[in-house]
Amino acid sequence: LTPVYPITAGLTQTTLGKWISWALEQASLEETLPEKVYRKLGLPSFADSLQSVHSPPPNVDQRALENRETPAWKRLAFDELLAQQLSMRQHYARRHKLLAPPMQTSKTLVNALLQGLPFSLTKAQQRVIQEIGNDLAQPHPMQRLLQGDVGSGKTIVATMAALQAIENGWQVAIMAPTEILAEQHFTKMQAWLAPMNIQVVWLSGSQGSKSRKSSLDAVANGEAKLVVGTHALIQEQVQFAHLGLAIVDEQHRFGVHQRLSLRQKGVEASGDAKLEPHQLMMSATPIPRTLSMSYYADLDVSAIDELPPGRTPVATRLVSEERREEVLMRVREACKQGSQAYWVCPLIEESESLQLKTAQETFALMQRTFPDLLVGLVHGRLKPAEKQAVMEAFSRNEIQLLVATTVIEVGVDVPNASLMVIEHAERMGLSQLHQLRGRVGRGSAKSSCILLYQAPLNETAKARLKIIYESNDGFEIAQADLAIRGPGEYLGVRQSGVPMLKIADLERDAKLLPMARDAADWLLEADPVAVERHLQRWLGHAEELVKV
Repeated sequence: LTPVYPITAGLTQTTLGKWISWALEQASLEETLPEKVYRKLGLPSFADSLQSVHSPPPNVDQRALENRETPAWKRLAFDELLAQQLSMRQHYARRHKLLAPPMQTSKTLVNALLQGLPFSLTKAQQRVIQEIGNDLAQPHPMQRLLQGDVGSGKTIVATMAALQAIENGWQVAIMAPTEILAEQHFTKMQAWLAPMNIQVVWLSGSQGSKSRKSSLDAVANGEAKLVVGTHALIQEQVQFAHLGLAIVDEQHRFGVHQRLSLRQKGVEASGDAKLEPHQLMMSATPIPRTLSMSYYADLDVSAIDELPPGRTPVATRLVSEERREEVLMRVREACKQGSQAYWVCPLIEESESLQLKTAQETFALMQRTFPDLLVGLVHGRLKPAEKQAVMEAFSRNEIQLLVATTVIEVGVDVPNASLMVIEHAERMGLSQLHQLRGRVGRGSAKSSCILLYQAPLNETAKARLKIIYESNDGFEIAQADLAIRGPGEYLGVRQSGVPMLKIADLERDAKLLPMARDAADWLLEADPVAVERHLQRWLGHAEELVKV
């Protein structure tokens, strides 16, 4: 059997084959792992595996070879997954050696908030509040990821964590990726905390200089106990008096260094030691199990896996562009019956190549089509004050139909809106479609989401629309999204800072993951020398990245 390598102009298979054979003879292929580790799993040695992958024996199972399922391929995939686990576990252990302010469980403030809430917490919310509370009471920094589907109630959980820090004399920062989402958090939290005389301040790039100065002063002198904002929180002039807890919402939207910058705002000296703030990351895009076992293995993960009572599942309809008139009739009907609707368009300005309906055009068209309805427009280029004014008018039911770009993807909560139309749904990603759909179904009325698509559809678009049509479960959708896009695009390599897997494949090699995790636990305990050897071979300089 002759290996076939990817080649380029001027390089032949023969030449490349010769050089690879030479490299294999020269390379040091000594074993990094104790024999009992790989033999127990029925895997060959590293040297045999590498030789077999490049020069397979003639009797090898051809299908298994092409699908990378031979014992040799499995050994290489196992080694790579093991290196990833070792690196993450080391990082986890290093963090547990750092010091953070222990925060005793909040009694007074949390109870006061619970008594004032017009709703009861779900069992899942109560469970994650306890997990976070236990972490905050430890003398080492919490690094927990809170994931919960759209509308599962993460904001109240984050507020409970904030109260525990505030009751112990510390400040809390909440950073969100968009002004709409940050403002939504600010409005909710201020309403909950103002009756307790807790000062909540707002920081964003678009703030007026007077308001900004007043916020910065309150943060620096410690009067502001809770600071909510966008990327503006990590600017140099923002100085905290005592930051004890940093909360990052939609954490995958921020780069590694941005998340790190927020944490560094809270490092302070305590005697001879340095105290690090605790960190809570939140995501409404549930993380598939294989990802949380691999790329998120250095985090503790909490999941809110139930929706608050009274939420009605959203009915999803797939409708071809040709039936647009019927959809318009449906919108008029819903608004006339006292409900509200969203009409989502993907682009603001005309792009001839994509021929997408733009927000401005759609807005003008809707005004002509529905002269008897109040139509609003919101998009990313609007000034924050204008955006806020439109959203507030929509919340108060002064606007019946809101034409919007995907800026409304996260954080918008208008219970009376029960219909959403998404144009060119075939061009959007799965998690984006699921997030957008989550803006309806937030009240008790039966809600619908109409996905308008333009035929013909390519295979990927068909697969995506089929999944979103068949499922309302964020975890199921996330798993399917991972299968379609692969982990690199799903995580956003820049965002995660974790080196991508080159040989192992999370779907194909899912069975090897728990084995790699168990082997990592044993090696860290029993053979630190093998751990270092193995990491050096597989990760080398990439180790530095993992630390952040």
